[in-house]
Amino acid sequence: MSATVLVVDDEKNIRTTLTRSLELEGYRCETAEDVRSALDAFEAQACDIALLDVQLPDGSGLDVLAQMKRLRPEVPVIVMSGHGTIEMALEAIKKGAHDFVEKPLSIDKILITIGHALQLAGQKRELMTLRARASQESELIGSSRVMQELRETITLAAPSRGRVLIIGESGTGKELIARAIHFQSTRGSRSFVKVNCAAIPGELIESELFGHERGAFTGAHQARKGKFELAHGGTLFLDEIGDMRLEVQAKLLRALQEGEIERVGGSRPISVDVRVVAATNKDLEAAIAAGEFREDLFYRLNVIQIRAPSLRAHKDDLPELVNALIARVSEENGVKPKPVEPDAMQILQRHDWPGNVRELRNACERLAILTPGQTISAEAVKRLFGFQERSRDQQLYRPGVAMKDLVADAERDIIRQALDHHGGHVTQTAAALGLERSHLYKKMKALGIRE
Repeated sequence: MSATVLVVDDEKNIRTTLTRSLELEGYRCETAEDVRSALDAFEAQACDIALLDVQLPDGSGLDVLAQMKRLRPEVPVIVMSGHGTIEMALEAIKKGAHDFVEKPLSIDKILITIGHALQLAGQKRELMTLRARASQESELIGSSRVMQELRETITLAAPSRGRVLIIGESGTGKELIARAIHFQSTRGSRSFVKVNCAAIPGELIESELFGHERGAFTGAHQARKGKFELAHGGTLFLDEIGDMRLEVQAKLLRALQEGEIERVGGSRPISVDVRVVAATNKDLEAAIAAGEFREDLFYRLNVIQIRAPSLRAHKDDLPELVNALIARVSEENGVKPKPVEPDAMQILQRHDWPGNVRELRNACERLAILTPGQTISAEAVKRLFGFQERSRDQQLYRPGVAMKDLVADAERDIIRQALDHHGGHVTQTAAALGLERSHLYKKMKALGIRE
């Protein structure tokens, strides 16, 4: 769809020249010749950008500019003048103009300026959409007392500069809590950068956090900023902090103490202004006693401690959560949301949800996508939990099926059940099954199990 340009100028030949040139480039044009017609057209027409002359017969174009920005601040306005001065240009920019161009006009320059302005406006809209979506995804759902107290704690903690340590089981929404803290803080308009300390190999975590200089190690063909630099002015979320190696913990402690980092292979300190929010599902005090976590780092991170409640602690919220998650995953997957029948909701409420909200979200996604019909019935939920309700005397042998295929089916069920139990956390699942993480990844790939 072509953009619409509002051309405001009291000279007819300029309006005509601009209109013809812009229409040849595929733009749609509306015109106005004075203050009143300019404002009327701006309000009546869904224009995407305006070209505005400063000298109008019944007033100043700069006053029109100010009113345009009040009416629709997202629409870029390019101011034109045949008697431009530096002071006039500065005033136009101060009042919200995207750019200031002098007459006689260069059509090529006008086209380039319009293109840049529309591109920037599109990027701003996209950023606003992403922020709105991120804000929605950071919404903590639930009306129970437990969730009310959690939201109250976040409201108190968010505006401060204090570091936050979020403790809770896997799948309890620790990242949602971190995002809520970020968006409610004074840093909410800046970057929220996440690092999963358990998912990054130990030898790469230092480079991931602090960046590296060119040639710092094999494969470092160019300098690269780390997460601390990318989060400058915003929030850095360190998930699974309990899995960080001790030597990296020491460097993290120095960064927190001094507000400075050094890239791997570098010698120049780099100042960073970052609020750190950390999360773990481990008992860090036990890890300190075992020599696996630095006590001084724990106290640096544990300024404000927030406990993420398990789903078992606020099961009253489950119907609200289920309905919200069904609506969200339906929209994401382009399917019509299906209401959950009361009998089906009762089965969902009886489940223990060891994987907490993450397990619940996965279940809602499967129900939203795979359930036929107009509603989610009790039968659909029973099918969802079918592999868990398999009777002990059920025949595993199926005539005509090779042994390796029977074993693969059994392994597939075991791994899926274990992943659900641990909320999709591969490291924990591997530990529970007595496997190396890399071995579990290979098995999942061979068995067609998506992470």
